[in-house]
Amino acid sequence: MPQLSLHTPIGPITVSEEDGAIVALDWGWGRDQTETPLLLAARGQLHAYFDGETDGFSLPLAPAGSAYRRRVWQALCDIPHGATRTYAEVARVAGGAARSVGQASAANPIPIIIPCHRVLGSHGLGGYSGGEGPDTKRYLLGLESRARGILAA
Repeated sequence: MPQLSLHTPIGPITVSEEDGAIVALDWGWGRDQTETPLLLAARGQLHAYFDGETDGFSLPLAPAGSAYRRRVWQALCDIPHGATRTYAEVARVAGGAARSVGQASAANPIPIIIPCHRVLGSHGLGGYSGGEGPDTKRYLLGLESRARGILAA
């Protein structure tokens, strides 16, 4: 499976491709590095995201998961850049309960691009399974908040 790594403010991440779509984003530096056109586009869009120069991604995605999880992940993609929703609000869109949305978010194979960091608990930040956990979630939310102000100007 072709993969390409990049340095980011939250540490190294690796993006993986299969059959012409992004299938994973993992924390850490991948062993193999392959510069396919799609992975180069993903790297460029991620750099623009971390530089606050874009408010979205336009990449073909193919996350592996159940039909329910894919519905949740699509609902996450529909949350605007710089905005947040609660797990309960996502459940009203995707079905299920807040807890099942949390489980689907934790199983998200393409974090950042599928923005599970934009989902909050009803009484606070909620968890985050990527990077340094809640600190990474806070960073990503702050980055989007700052970028939203810049991009709106």
